[in-house]
Amino acid sequence: MFQLAHSELLFLLLIIPIIIVCYWLSNRRKKSLLKEFGEHSLMEELMPERSKTRPALKLVILLTALAFFILGLAGPEFGSKLQEKKHRGIEIIIALDVSNSMMAEDIQPSRLERAKQAISKLVDQLQNDRIGLIVFAGEAYTQLPITNDYVSAKMFLSTISTNSVPVQGTAIGAAISLATRSFTPDYKGDRAIILITDGENHEDDAVGAAKAAAENGIVVHTIGVGLPQGAPIPLESQSGQKNYIKDSQGNVVISKLDEAMLNEISAAGNGLYVRANNTQVGLNTIFEKIKKMNKAEYQSKVYSEFENQFQWPIGIALVLLLLDVIILERRTKLSDKFQLFKV
Repeated sequence: MFQLAHSELLFLLLIIPIIIVCYWLSNRRKKSLLKEFGEHSLMEELMPERSKTRPALKLVILLTALAFFILGLAGPEFGSKLQEKKHRGIEIIIALDVSNSMMAEDIQPSRLERAKQAISKLVDQLQNDRIGLIVFAGEAYTQLPITNDYVSAKMFLSTISTNSVPVQGTAIGAAISLATRSFTPDYKGDRAIILITDGENHEDDAVGAAKAAAENGIVVHTIGVGLPQGAPIPLESQSGQKNYIKDSQGNVVISKLDEAMLNEISAAGNGLYVRANNTQVGLNTIFEKIKKMNKAEYQSKVYSEFENQFQWPIGIALVLLLLDVIILERRTKLSDKFQLFKV
């Protein structure tokens, strides 16, 4: 495993192209000045010791040495051992509704985007806890298995859209069941499912799934995203014009928050129901409750014993600088005899 202790120092490499441009401008000026003294061929005969290639060769060596010196300053480190590290935390699985109704704009900029923003902020607050992501519409899929890799969690979260699940619908029960099966089997601490949806369940027995989760010691919290009066579901055409989804009679479909359903689910799952609005989604309220849950110890594998190996690039840089000193810009009788630097 490789990493840099001070990766920001790599910006110093921008000095190299600046030096190359300065060298090119200097050479151009020298050629211009030589032309003022006479013909090029005549000037070449008057300066037999002048080398055309050595200054460029010395520049390449010098810039390579500079690059290795900067790499040494950045502190290259190598992890030589994969070690198990112990943590204490809880396990959380977020089940996010990605059906078309989540594109309604009664919560700005949309129900889905607002939920994603809130989840991202929640991930930033986690410390040693493990998180998993499930997306659902007509079916439920694992977007991210349970992990304490928060960088990956935010990366996977950013890719979520209404296209993440090919089958439309709102199978809340399937999402809860999948989340129940997705926790670490031998984990001894408390576990929680956070269901984020507008509550329009058309597919299965979501309340029954929440009861089954509670029987397994898993708390099911629900967050209702949307407003009770509802909003139309935007559908962007290929021309970029915004239309709205209509039913078979040609009427615009209004997606409404089903708070009664979400209250039933959270009650069956021994959890809390929170309604999101345009100022807050409600994850912080639930997270405060989750932080009071019992944590358990678990292990994760990480690379350890990172050792700084700065001496190798610095050593190479010094050798190159020594070589740069040895190579003279002008030709000598000794170099002509051995042809050491003939190009």
